[in-house]
Amino acid sequence: MIPADRQRQILSLVTQDKVVQVQDLSERFGVSVLTIRRDLDHLAEQGLVERTHGGATLRRSLPIEPAYAQKALEFPQEKRAIAEAAAALIDDGDTVFINSGSTTFEVLKALREHRITIVTNNIDAAWIANEEAQFRLVFVGGVYRTRSHSVSGGLSQPIIDQVYANKAIIGVDGFSLSAGLTTPVIEEAETTRRMIDRTVGKVIVVATGNKIGVLSNFSTVAATDIDVLITDDRGDKLLSRDELGDKDIELIIAR
Repeated sequence: MIPADRQRQILSLVTQDKVVQVQDLSERFGVSVLTIRRDLDHLAEQGLVERTHGGATLRRSLPIEPAYAQKALEFPQEKRAIAEAAAALIDDGDTVFINSGSTTFEVLKALREHRITIVTNNIDAAWIANEEAQFRLVFVGGVYRTRSHSVSGGLSQPIIDQVYANKAIIGVDGFSLSAGLTTPVIEEAETTRRMIDRTVGKVIVVATGNKIGVLSNFSTVAATDIDVLITDDRGDKLLSRDELGDKDIELIIAR
């Protein structure tokens, strides 16, 4: 079988099964593991699959932003574990950018007792900043979007540009090693990108496993622009640790 035919069949299997393993494909097609890895690398370069630990998964698209109420109900335990792992990376005295999203909302809750300054476009932060919260809260400007419970766009830039943050904690709609961080909303991409640009310390991405391998319409930053990725067990299975290491990204699995 010529490589092109084998690759077409592999893509058909990925489309059908969502995830394939190198060893299984090697036995199925009667070729070496190295040959299958090359096939998967080629398909990944074409933007058709995402490489994982020992195989590949189908690259998924997210053309329309899900409603916040829907996202808030998904994977609550995983989000809380991810939030606790992110909070453990924050020190008292830090100034931290945090963008919008249901996972970053859990991060905000996990940071209640930290004596820090939080600069955010996540409007739900106001619900957390009560008398018991220790952090100082700064909102950026922008157009309010009910679908994401956030403010974003060009009007947020003047405030963001007055800040140099020690760290940034960034939620995503999609994370891909090849495409980086993506979102279906261009204003959200602009605001988050500016936060990352103004961060002088670690950029920490928080993403449940369902965001890994997802590609949306607008690019925020490349994968090489982040320092830490915190995800759950499902996300761990969909990532290539070697490729993350090559891009100097620390992987933390929250449990």
